[in-house]
Amino acid sequence: MSRRTLLFCLFALAAAGVFIRLGVWQIARLRERQARNLVVARQLRSTPIPLAALPRDTAVARYRPATVSGRYDYEHELVATGRTRRGSPGVDLLTPVRIAGNDTAVLVNRGWVYSPDGSSVDRERWREGDSAHAAGYVELYSADAGNALTADAHVVRRASRREITARLPYPVMPYYLVAVGDTLDHTHPSRREFPLLDEGSHKAYAFQWFCFAAIALAGAGIVVRRERESGSA
Repeated sequence: MSRRTLLFCLFALAAAGVFIRLGVWQIARLRERQARNLVVARQLRSTPIPLAALPRDTAVARYRPATVSGRYDYEHELVATGRTRRGSPGVDLLTPVRIAGNDTAVLVNRGWVYSPDGSSVDRERWREGDSAHAAGYVELYSADAGNALTADAHVVRRASRREITARLPYPVMPYYLVAVGDTLDHTHPSRREFPLLDEGSHKAYAFQWFCFAAIALAGAGIVVRRERESGSA
């Protein structure tokens, strides 16, 4: 075997090893996704209960169907910028709900509204009355990412606990409620949907990486065979 062919074969073997490792990684990601889907599906099948009655453990509460009743505090409503829906720019309206006899508020993502610049919106246009009766599922705040506060006291770039608590004059629950319901009713923001329980593209990606590995090995085999055939001719 010539030096050139040997180097090519070594490179092909190394590439195949990398491709196989990436394929195995995608399979592992698929297993994680499937396990997550089982947990989420089990949570979503739970009987809806008042959000205030859920345990403080965020891992246990996440994705649980829940309800909240109280009074919307529109004065401290927040606008989460840069939210898209079916390719259109917009914002999410995050409205605190004050519960009678409780100094801790519940933040409710009331849904998405169109905004040409993805940040400004007429908040009064989307008020639903002072009495709050929201139903949906529990979601966790996103991870904090440094100092991302904006100049506008009603605007946040992400629904992180740091940004939310910095804007509100009272404590909030360690998770918030994502309202679900009719998305075609133009009297209120477009509600979010329940989490999508698909398996993503991990299986296709794994197949792709394994094909690349097979191509690399087959290519090395072809080069070696051709060199032997030319040497024996």
